[in-house]
Amino acid sequence: MRARHCILIGAPVDTGQRRPGCLMGPAALRVAGLAGALEALGHSVEDRGDLAPAPLPEDVQSPNPAVHALPETLAWQAAIETAGRAALADGLPVYLGGDHSLSLGSLAASAAHARAAGRPLFVLWLDAHSDFHTIESSRSGNLHGIPVAYAAGRDCAPLPPFPAPVPAENICLFGIRSVDPAEHAALWAQGIAPFDMRQIDEQGITAPLRGFLDRVAAAGGHLHVSLDVDFLDPAIAPAVGTTVPGGTSFREAHLVMELVHESGLVSAVDLVELNPFLDERGRTAHLMVDLMASLMGKKVFDRPTRAWRGRV
Repeated sequence: MRARHCILIGAPVDTGQRRPGCLMGPAALRVAGLAGALEALGHSVEDRGDLAPAPLPEDVQSPNPAVHALPETLAWQAAIETAGRAALADGLPVYLGGDHSLSLGSLAASAAHARAAGRPLFVLWLDAHSDFHTIESSRSGNLHGIPVAYAAGRDCAPLPPFPAPVPAENICLFGIRSVDPAEHAALWAQGIAPFDMRQIDEQGITAPLRGFLDRVAAAGGHLHVSLDVDFLDPAIAPAVGTTVPGGTSFREAHLVMELVHESGLVSAVDLVELNPFLDERGRTAHLMVDLMASLMGKKVFDRPTRAWRGRV
């Protein structure tokens, strides 16, 4: 296993949705032992603390009157992108959220870094939702529902233009089970075919995920992994304000993390939508830490992977 320098970036953003509590997520992940879990696997850990939002932009107006906290979310986007660009130059950024509007900044940082390195950006979006609304199309007005659309190059003004829009074939929406009609139409128009839970039930986890990871490897891509708590079934992860029944099980989620680890491709990670106020004695926070450990190499047995075959 290759040792990584993991850089923890707390992003207690709570403006992308309306249920208070996500701002406590970074603290809960730390208390649940994230740094220690990574160090136990041989990785070095640098905790750069919690960010504060950039100054609020002036005279920002939304084309959609339903939109909630637009200036505040723009301020967080700027702060997270700046911190992410700096962290990517030094190691593996692990963004501790905070709601999923965090990814407006983290994805932009990854895109700028990949472009500067001459590498394509790939996104593995582990979520119950496709998050493919624009600011104008969102009916809820909650900006945690727009990061994938923003990364794909859809018009999300007054957000700044995305540094390098991600092609449809480089986006893998995995575990999806809640998509609004406007998002559904936009996804198909742009050529993005999500792996929803029915496909996973029919095909299993391994084949579709390995197919995507093989494409990342073949392209020499930079892989950004974004893990939303609601990717998991609420029976095992109750601490999220957007629960959708029918999510991944404990074992399925760990298998996803193990397969991604074995690819050796991860360049940035988001851990988002943890709301400790809704948790049960920290069980969701501990599960997220366990999943991050699997992503970074924790296994019951250290067995040869496809990449090692022929070398042992």
